[in-house]
Amino acid sequence: MDFAAELLKWYQQNKRDLPWRNTTDAYIIWLSEVILQQTRVEQGMPYFYRFLERYPDVNSFANAAEDDILKLWQGLGYYSRGRNMLKTARLVQQDCDGIFPTAYDELLKLKGIGEYTAAAISSFSAGEVRAVVDGNVYRVLARYFGIDEPINSTGAKKTFQTIATDLINKKMPGLHNQAMMEFGAMLCKPKNPGCGICPVRIGCYAFKHNATTYLPVKLKKLKVRERFLNYFLITDGDKILMNKRGENDIWANMYDLPLIETQTLLPANELFNLPETKEYFGSIINNTEILPVQKHILTHQRLYVRLIKLNTQPVKLEQKWFYTEVQNLEKLALPKIIFIFLKNIFNL
Repeated sequence: MDFAAELLKWYQQNKRDLPWRNTTDAYIIWLSEVILQQTRVEQGMPYFYRFLERYPDVNSFANAAEDDILKLWQGLGYYSRGRNMLKTARLVQQDCDGIFPTAYDELLKLKGIGEYTAAAISSFSAGEVRAVVDGNVYRVLARYFGIDEPINSTGAKKTFQTIATDLINKKMPGLHNQAMMEFGAMLCKPKNPGCGICPVRIGCYAFKHNATTYLPVKLKKLKVRERFLNYFLITDGDKILMNKRGENDIWANMYDLPLIETQTLLPANELFNLPETKEYFGSIINNTEILPVQKHILTHQRLYVRLIKLNTQPVKLEQKWFYTEVQNLEKLALPKIIFIFLKNIFNL
């Protein structure tokens, strides 16, 4: 059985009509690839259209303010992608005369573009023979060839890249890569794969050995870090006290509220008696409303977020705290959990 040929045949009959498949514009392909990293197509599609409408070419993207990019990215998660995209666009504008590269080696020089994204852009836009290996491709190859090497182990990348490169259709590399990814996304799914209608099941190791549940193999994830975030909601007339986040933590350069982080979820009286709390909000904290704790899951962190509404002003302001009109909240890039809190309170 010609595995690659069968996949191409399947793809031609079953592929989804996605907008970035109808172009060879490297900028548009880059936009779609980054937005869809670790994101379902259904979730990412509206963001793709919004970004393309707002920034139709790499130069308009490069000229954007970071706050505008993060605001447009709001709710998509993994915000470092948006910040890296802006750096990439500015590099293209500065070093490539505003023309997005299509060559694999040139793409690798850009911020936020690794081997996978470079292979995708170069093969889709310029027909360069570079095999794409993403999560879908890992799964297809592991099941079909019976590879039990953990896909997140040190040597797995080389193993799977070698096999993918051997398989690629050198005359139609872009089409082949699309077929491999689409096959993994639509048929050879993580759970309940469509083995009964799979065109290559006869040659598939996992199908023959009833091993689709066990392949691909993945090493256990890193321990999830638990964090307890106590936010303080303080208003002054039509203004609200906000915080501009720094570079070196989650939600970098976005906006949230004044925050005190604790090692555990403290009772309110213990939280209010902390030296840090007293430093900013005084020794006596009255007239408060404490909203129920909300759990927010990130890749390697589990956040327990609590909102405390104060009816008094702080006695000291942190350097990055500032007051802004409530009506301006819609213009700020807010983490999703904070946006939901404020949306419910202020009917944003």
